[in-house]
Amino acid sequence: MPGLGVNIDHVATVRQARLTHEPDPVWAAVLAELGGADGITLHLREDRRHIQDHDLYTMKKTVQVKLNLEMAAEEEMIAIALEVRPDQISLVPEKREELTTEGGLDVISNLERVKTCVHQLQEVGIEVSLFIDPDLDQIAASKKIGVHAVELHTGRYADASSAEEQQQEYETLLKASEFTVEQGLKLHMGHGLTYRNVRKIAAIPNLCELNIGHSIISRAVLVGMEQAVREMKALVTI
Repeated sequence: MPGLGVNIDHVATVRQARLTHEPDPVWAAVLAELGGADGITLHLREDRRHIQDHDLYTMKKTVQVKLNLEMAAEEEMIAIALEVRPDQISLVPEKREELTTEGGLDVISNLERVKTCVHQLQEVGIEVSLFIDPDLDQIAASKKIGVHAVELHTGRYADASSAEEQQQEYETLLKASEFTVEQGLKLHMGHGLTYRNVRKIAAIPNLCELNIGHSIISRAVLVGMEQAVREMKALVTI
């Protein structure tokens, strides 16, 4: 049974639309915990489009479950991470013009930069995961760097336009997940997963962690954060 990490970024997206104080992602994290979240995930982007520095610092003091910080492998973010020391760092690619993360981190092309970042974080006891596409070469490169986990990008599965295409993407994820476990890495997955498509992914053997944000926040607008998380938790509890 995978743990459920709830990404609360888009609570901050609503707040930043008016540059005001509400809704507060810190309160959202508290309610997510009450709903059964096993972790709280937040992405501190370089452009600060949603989560702000003070959100991260406050959550470090208040979150009682696993705190997972998504960030780019850049010097500014590394410095913040070394000061805050969340339980886990998930290194992700980042482009200023994208609406959301569009694909996995290219570990192979950025091997030395990612490796340096990973080692800096590991030296102070932070576990590091790499958000990558379900590609065997990228998984092997991640193993070479020495991270403790990889998070396989499920976006193509989630965005599939037909049942046949979705099945093909599922089989790709399944093959990649098996290889991840063979490499001795913890298996995480996330991106684009919803209440409608998550059960098949949650049932993949040896899956340790699922990170889901937009769908939960969208549901929370209608039924409240605690209830939305509780409903997703029930779906991923196989």
